Amino acid sequence: MRIAIAGSRGIPNNYGGFEQCAENLAVLLAKSGHEVTVYNPDYHEYDKDDYHGVRIVKQWNPEKKIGTFGNFIYDYKCMQHALKEKCDILLVLGYTTSSIFYPFLRKGKSILVTNMDGLEWKRDKWNAVVKKLAKWFESLGARYGGHLVSDNGEIRNYLLREYDIDSTFIAYGAEIFNQPEEAVLEKYGVRAREYDLLIARLEKENNIETTLDGIVLSGVQKTFLVIGKHQTPYGEYLKNKYKDHPGIRFMGGIYNQNHLNNLRWFGRYYFHGHSVGGTNPSLLEAMASGAYILSHDNLFNRDVLGQHAFYYANPSAVGGLLNNLPALEEKRTEYVQTQMNKIRDEYNWKKIAGEYETLFKKVLQQQ
Repeated sequence: MRIAIAGSRGIPNNYGGFEQCAENLAVLLAKSGHEVTVYNPDYHEYDKDDYHGVRIVKQWNPEKKIGTFGNFIYDYKCMQHALKEKCDILLVLGYTTSSIFYPFLRKGKSILVTNMDGLEWKRDKWNAVVKKLAKWFESLGARYGGHLVSDNGEIRNYLLREYDIDSTFIAYGAEIFNQPEEAVLEKYGVRAREYDLLIARLEKENNIETTLDGIVLSGVQKTFLVIGKHQTPYGEYLKNKYKDHPGIRFMGGIYNQNHLNNLRWFGRYYFHGHSVGGTNPSLLEAMASGAYILSHDNLFNRDVLGQHAFYYANPSAVGGLLNNLPALEEKRTEYVQTQMNKIRDEYNWKKIAGEYETLFKKVLQQQ
């Protein structure tokens, strides 16, 4: 098959979830004998035209000059290029800056597959107008996105309820981390099991304030690491709010994956507050790193973690968990091992790539 992957900020990954998906998926599909192309923005630092057997095609993206609108231009150019080359499968990761073009694409014999991502219109950072636009883009993606992929069972249920459209459930993947180096902790001034942490973009829907309010309410005197870029208006608000709580340390973004894995591995409790969207890559990475996860209580997180996690919905619930350590510690080994087994059995990249390959073959046969 000739497969083109658009909708990401390119590979090798130096940005986020879609890029991680594009990289792992593309490399594994290429190893299986398929001709795979991934589109990179012109500003991506990787300057070769091949990456582990994957063809790299750069397209102009003026995002850094004109903002988000640049991504619309970039996605359109990527899709047009792929369709002109008559690929068998065009996989688009996300719909926000691409679905507006779907009704007008001349696909020919190329088949469009769209990963529908999460509920972008629910993000608190958007104003009412942008939320309405995001909901419209979602509807265009659902109706014109060809064969749809949901990365979470609850996203699949949502698309069925909202649009009466079925989709194929294919999650993200992660790689098991089992080579911890305690020396890494010295760089961050912490000791094993003597700190708690969260890793997230500092945005309202990630429930960072809920989590930190609960930490303060609990009265627990442990170091708490907040890992994520904080040079934003909301980040400044959070730093100011908790400035009188020296145990809460805003670390900024940490982009060394080995360091992040070690911080998760050696942490006491890992708080996962994400509430918008499907299967969050950072949750899978925490599971794969042996973190003991306390999660915000919503359908998406429960779809992944199931009954083998403790949940919280408000600050008092966070405080309640931290003030009942015997109950938490009783389940530590069972819950951590169960989540790592899920990564091995359900959320590994080889399995994910195989599921995409099966879907691509199926839709080609149906053509």
